[in-house]
Amino acid sequence: MTAQTPGRMLFRGGTVITLDPRQPDLATGDVLVEGSRIAAIGAAIPAADAEVIDAAGCIILPGLIDAHHHAWLGAMRRMLPDVDDLFAYIGVVAEALGAQYRPIDMHLSTRLTALACLDAGITTIIDACHNARSPEHSDAALDALDGTGIRALHMVGAAMDKRASATHLPGDLARLARRWNGDGGLVRVGLFGQFNLDWWKVARSLDLRILTEFIGDLATLPPDCVALLGPHNIFNHCTRIPEETWQRFAEAGVAVTVNPRSDALFGFDDEGFAWQQAVDHGLAPALGIDLDTAFGSDMFGEMQALFGQQRATMRHRRFRGEADAPAPITVRAVLEAATVNGARAAGLQDAIGTLAPGKQADVIMVRTDGIGVFPVGDAIGTIVQAVGRADVDAVMVAGRFRKRDGKLIDVDLAKLAQEVAASREHLLQASGYRPGARAAA
Repeated sequence: MTAQTPGRMLFRGGTVITLDPRQPDLATGDVLVEGSRIAAIGAAIPAADAEVIDAAGCIILPGLIDAHHHAWLGAMRRMLPDVDDLFAYIGVVAEALGAQYRPIDMHLSTRLTALACLDAGITTIIDACHNARSPEHSDAALDALDGTGIRALHMVGAAMDKRASATHLPGDLARLARRWNGDGGLVRVGLFGQFNLDWWKVARSLDLRILTEFIGDLATLPPDCVALLGPHNIFNHCTRIPEETWQRFAEAGVAVTVNPRSDALFGFDDEGFAWQQAVDHGLAPALGIDLDTAFGSDMFGEMQALFGQQRATMRHRRFRGEADAPAPITVRAVLEAATVNGARAAGLQDAIGTLAPGKQADVIMVRTDGIGVFPVGDAIGTIVQAVGRADVDAVMVAGRFRKRDGKLIDVDLAKLAQEVAASREHLLQASGYRPGARAAA
């Protein structure tokens, strides 16, 4: 199979979840795609000259959006499944292995992560790259993303290990922005800047979005950064930060992303629950996978974790006697966090995140005939609570299929596996690091 040139494609007779306030969901309906955009949504759309995709028994919905993922960690999959110490984690992924990354390692890990995301119905990723060791490393990561056909916002950030040089930053941002941000392509760049005011100023002069990891125990919002806050800022984690900071975030309209599984893994969050804090302050938090050193590249796990964690935390507050404890989360709110809110975090809310005529055709189709899925009692509940990557039948980005009939298109998995294995072996040999017995088995 090859990725087709965008033409006229009709998803016929599926359950359609649009998540768009202007476009109602349909128990049975069609979605017509023309070129890179959605042309129409409705019942029995006439399109005699379109290629018809039989969607009967399937759910059609917007592509999922992974709003925070360190794609460069692909070669380290499940290497640290039980880690709960952030600095022990950094010691392995940054000081030991990350310090040995060549551009080819960056390319292969990023490609692996992006393809795994596409396979799981993720059409857009905000790639948080805190290992931009050189311009060549950045080029390798961006070329990898571009080659997969995923929509991506690649956030360029300094490497975390003590041996790395960041002398090429923030100066290299101008070159990258000229190459990637001006042609309307699927891949763009931004800054992974932490609280570096000078870097923020450069990013703003280039109209780049700015990503900052923010854990209240480890950092505070510097006063000189407050004046630059705005919708272009993305703050990830946002755990245990003070009320004053939440108020500033709300006033500035920043984007907030949370990672339910990794926030729990590292013990970042507490009963304040960052997702709920953001909602309570009028913000619309998005979801990210964060890392593959413990988890897989799928948003289904993140959605399930968010549902369970919010319900457990809020019910605990209610049982404790708090009369104003927030209401339990709904499956629709969870799915919106994985689509609508992610689009806003990426600055693409006018283009993606919902299904509506005129929007980009980032569409996925999920089968419901699996033994763990049928019968479908509630379509959104099925997506949030029941399906997995194996149920994702088709993935379309900007009108092009990247997965169809349950298989990635134009991907030699055997070759990729060999290449990633060689890259991983290089990293282990060069670093001298040896995973635990379970990881090596």
